[in-house]
Amino acid sequence: MPKINSVKEPWPREAALSSLLDDESPAVRNSLVNLFNDNPIKAQGFLNHVINGSNDLLGKHARALQQELGWTNGKEDFVNFIRSRRYELETGWYLLDRTVFPNFDSSGTSLMLDKLADRVRELSISPMDPRQTCSILNRVLFHEYGFRGAGKNFEDPDNSFIHRVLDNKRGLPITLSLIYILVARRISFDLEPIGLPNRFMVGCFSQEIPFYIDVWAGGRFVELESMGSYLGLSTDECSGGILLPVSVAETLTRGCRNLVHHFALAGLENESSMFQSFVKEFERMRDTERNAS
Repeated sequence: MPKINSVKEPWPREAALSSLLDDESPAVRNSLVNLFNDNPIKAQGFLNHVINGSNDLLGKHARALQQELGWTNGKEDFVNFIRSRRYELETGWYLLDRTVFPNFDSSGTSLMLDKLADRVRELSISPMDPRQTCSILNRVLFHEYGFRGAGKNFEDPDNSFIHRVLDNKRGLPITLSLIYILVARRISFDLEPIGLPNRFMVGCFSQEIPFYIDVWAGGRFVELESMGSYLGLSTDECSGGILLPVSVAETLTRGCRNLVHHFALAGLENESSMFQSFVKEFERMRDTERNAS
């Protein structure tokens, strides 16, 4: 390959650099690191462009290079993710965690979710209907591994970060729902986030009539016709889209709103303000999309 490690040489074409990001050769890797260290402004712009582009694999390699160079900025990464409008639930929540825990390594969290999914597979006997699958998810998560709602420490900000919930086995309804959904997806079982006013739940829409899973209550099944009485809502309040899935953007926005409140209660105003800025960014992107349609 041509020499690319001298600041005096012209900046290579971005297409050529992109083709080298996934090259496993140590010589190529060292050359890229040297080039980027010599040209940090151009390099950071290039890497951010790749991360926000359409090629997820190259984006992963670009992010790894950022970390190797020590350029990881959790807040900036999350804002770039919000502005990309290319929302994916697991990636988005990992980036949310990294805004406060910059050294958070998502590989350990992914491995834990894989482990939970492997245990569900061990207990599964094909064929199974959706309720049977959810029963096994309940057994693994709430009985074998002991996940619970964070009762006494409900307002601890740790309850909103997925890797801390996996460590502590305690979380908010939204983070317990997130774990439930991500484990289910690993066994190719689709579940949906349900953002109710006073409770975040999981919805199963695999059959003609959906049912709901209350993770805060250890995975209790709630029938569609019972949701109003279960949540103390009127028939009118349960009409419309309230029982339908919410988007990834809405889910992440709600997680950020929780952190605005919980950091404020903890007297951590800088962190509270940071998550308020994320909420506003999500709202700005939503308004931009509506105006464009």
